[in-house]
Amino acid sequence: MPPLVFEANAAQPDTAQATPDASDQEKRQQAVTLFRQGKRLEALPLLEELVQKNPQDPELLVALGASLIDHAATLTDQGAAAKERFRARDLVQKAWALGNTSPLAENLRQLLQDLPANGAVTFSDNPAVEQVMNAGEAAFARRDFDEALTIYAKALELEPTNYSATLFTANTYDRKNDFARASEWYERAMRLDPDVETAFRYYADMLAKRGDMAKARSMLIHAAVAEPYNKIVWREIRAWALINNTAFQLVYLPIPLVAKDDGAIQASGQPAQLASAWRAYHAVIADWRKGGKFEKQFPQEAYRHSLPEESEALTAAAKVLETLSQDEASAEWVTGNTVAGLLLKLYEAGLIDPYVLFSLGDDGIARDYKAYRAVNRAKLEEYMDKFVMPAPAGQ
Repeated sequence: MPPLVFEANAAQPDTAQATPDASDQEKRQQAVTLFRQGKRLEALPLLEELVQKNPQDPELLVALGASLIDHAATLTDQGAAAKERFRARDLVQKAWALGNTSPLAENLRQLLQDLPANGAVTFSDNPAVEQVMNAGEAAFARRDFDEALTIYAKALELEPTNYSATLFTANTYDRKNDFARASEWYERAMRLDPDVETAFRYYADMLAKRGDMAKARSMLIHAAVAEPYNKIVWREIRAWALINNTAFQLVYLPIPLVAKDDGAIQASGQPAQLASAWRAYHAVIADWRKGGKFEKQFPQEAYRHSLPEESEALTAAAKVLETLSQDEASAEWVTGNTVAGLLLKLYEAGLIDPYVLFSLGDDGIARDYKAYRAVNRAKLEEYMDKFVMPAPAGQ
């Protein structure tokens, strides 16, 4: 789980609603200011009072939840800390039900739903390292950043490969506006475990705040390749796209159905001239699902949707489209059709596999991701760069 204290400090909700009572309005503004400054523990008593009076205010509920996470990190009684986190989870869920879908609310909701039954946040299997890391979290929550750095250094002496201690060191330098050291430590964390998205995303956030949008984009591509099925990554990509007045592409190819009798395409709006390509796709799918091909390739598994099945089917269709595109009479049907044209581009770029993994990654296909990434990281990054998150003009 990414660090809850850092996530709670990563974004600010819009808490600018007015309240009827002038004194409450003044307290609200004070609480909002403290919260936006990252002074969560100072904001906490004000937020408690305001939420008690306004229990249906979705923005204040998220702010209180985030502040409780910081407070939990300062508690030595882990049972009490767990209760704080569970309360934060309930507050964020209530805010969500009331319509707060801010990035902070979404991220906290996702992370808090993943809390274990005991409500603990763990950083190491080594009890000594765990104790030190808890102290570091407490110092960070108190905004004693120099003390936090000292403690994280102790954790790394005990366990040099501890990802959390490395990441937290980077983020603490980030909070101190020591961007050179923060960059160095983010890069250490990325090298330590390139299959965890958090360091890439935090680094991207720091770079974007400093105006380096091109490098921030690169880091977010790395983050997506590290954990493509983590929704937090895609929320960050969406935020980057909004800042840069662009949009990331939701690449999806709805392959048409084909009737069994005459090959006419059913309810698809697709030209009949392309029916042979879609028949080739469905023939491969049928072979995998009913012809025994899955059992031959995965003899130890029950049937599941897989990367090899979908990739082979799409490739079969693409090969037909390639032949059609070389014929003057039918070429326009391929190039002028959104689905056919994009599939052919993916095939020609050699990027059908990444498309399947990113856009069709259901529970079955997702099981093939780690093995593919281990030897094809560059292809996954190329797909993100060319098809999902193309660089805006001028970058």
